[in-house]
Amino acid sequence: MPTDDVSPTNTQTLSDVLLAQHVITQEQYSEIKVKSASQSIGEEQLIQQANLVPPDKIIEAKAKLLGIPFVSLDSASFSPQALSFVPRAVAERFSLIPFLYDEQSKILSVAMANPVALDAVEFVRQKTGLTIKSFAATAPEVARAINQQYRQELVGEVGKALKETEDFGKTRTVDSAQIAQIIKEAPIAKIVATILEYAVTSRASDVHIEPQEDRIRVRYRIDGILYDKLSLPKNVKESVTSRIKILSDMKIDEHRSPQDGRFNFKVNNNEVDLRVSVIPNVYGEKIVMRLLRKSGGIPTLEDLGLNGPSLKNLETSMLRPHGIIIVCGPTGSGKTTTLYAVLAKLNTTRVNIMTLEDPVEYQIPGINQVQINPGVGLTFATGLRAFLRQDPNIILVGEIRDQETTDLAIQAALTGHLVFSTLHTSDAAGALPRLTDLGAENFLLSSTMNAIVGQRIVRNVCTHCKEAYSPPPQLLAEIKTVLGNFFPSNQPDIKLYRGKGCDECGNSGYLGRIGIFEVLPVSAKIAALVLEKQDSQAIAKEAVAEGMITMMQDGFLKVLQGITTPEEVLRVAKE
Repeated sequence: MPTDDVSPTNTQTLSDVLLAQHVITQEQYSEIKVKSASQSIGEEQLIQQANLVPPDKIIEAKAKLLGIPFVSLDSASFSPQALSFVPRAVAERFSLIPFLYDEQSKILSVAMANPVALDAVEFVRQKTGLTIKSFAATAPEVARAINQQYRQELVGEVGKALKETEDFGKTRTVDSAQIAQIIKEAPIAKIVATILEYAVTSRASDVHIEPQEDRIRVRYRIDGILYDKLSLPKNVKESVTSRIKILSDMKIDEHRSPQDGRFNFKVNNNEVDLRVSVIPNVYGEKIVMRLLRKSGGIPTLEDLGLNGPSLKNLETSMLRPHGIIIVCGPTGSGKTTTLYAVLAKLNTTRVNIMTLEDPVEYQIPGINQVQINPGVGLTFATGLRAFLRQDPNIILVGEIRDQETTDLAIQAALTGHLVFSTLHTSDAAGALPRLTDLGAENFLLSSTMNAIVGQRIVRNVCTHCKEAYSPPPQLLAEIKTVLGNFFPSNQPDIKLYRGKGCDECGNSGYLGRIGIFEVLPVSAKIAALVLEKQDSQAIAKEAVAEGMITMMQDGFLKVLQGITTPEEVLRVAKE
């Protein structure tokens, strides 16, 4: 990499760029300038010696200085076509990796640890016959990307299939007996199968296939975070979309309306149910596939992360013969999984359990599950009304959305049924005023509510690359403030944990997820507050006074146990 003064036309130096990007302070900037002038040492050397700036920030600043774009390879998506142009041996020799290919302009984008190495650029240009656009990247990221991408089945397999598509469009004569086999082996079918296989093996919950102006982006939601993993050329857009539509039993000639479908997919012994949604966007049709694993069973409440007083309060409320238990949280916070875990615990031959869901995500033996179908008039409200004539003991209503469903749920609880449902509120205390907004009478709410559960999902620290560290004083002070009496005062040296990043966790430092919870039992005092139409703050204050562990507290207790990180708790639970 060149030194700071490589560009004689540019009077800016490395420290100027770092200051402009707010990476160093004004004091540090002045100190670097003085030392560099008085000791005749380059600014980069001084910055590295003092360990002022992370290596990636130095590379980024140097790239800006040279007018070269910077790319973070850990978050970049790789085009199988681009990788196929440069063999691994060449990539390792020059510490570079191609990541994007523009078919129209014949431009190959290459990330380089040393982007001004003209011999490397010229070598790749001659070998590929393409125009090379160089990007700056950190040397560790380039080495990691070479190691991952050249051995990754996803990119390699899709690359092979893409090469086959070049010949696939040519006219050929086939025997009628071969047609079924040709469809199965067609490169497009192979691309779709490889995308799905990677989703199953990488524990993804969703796959996003998004047409964009110059490519198709494939992203995977792993442990709740979307990762950009693959780029496909835009010329396979129609074929890939049609293949998924055929599998999902959708209309392949309909491109203007949203469509929904589902199909099963099996990898080794793992069978997954895929719920598929297709919606038109500016550049084509975006596809989202939700993966629901059939194997693995329903987790227990302890597996989900419920423990201590929270678990005891929920189990006590569950064992009451009637009343309402609500689970709150935003979309994707695991509410349905928690309710399934509760029902699995209550599921015996002595009780009639009926559920009304949109859609039925997991099928539980012994439980009567009904999927709502507004097209034929089966809504949460009409279904719940019909349920009351089915002699149920326990009822699960997927979601309370309107006044009619709210009234029927309360009516069911008053007539001796145990009712479970979900609600979109940010915390447990907010559920009671929300139900009042939906038209519930205060005196009925106060007498029927058993408990409210608030929850979020955080990522677990990867157990394969877990390392301990001493937290900075301000973070420790915040944890102490939030935990209050729950903070372990008998531990003099508090250690927190984080993942360094390894192959097992895809260098994210996280592997798997767990819930953080708050369980609010509706005591006599809280029922009185509901009767007085008090707001959520007053209800939360009383619940904490009665010993409720809040979501933030539960999260920070899991941080102290080394299960997750403070960043994860603040990401999902900070108001």
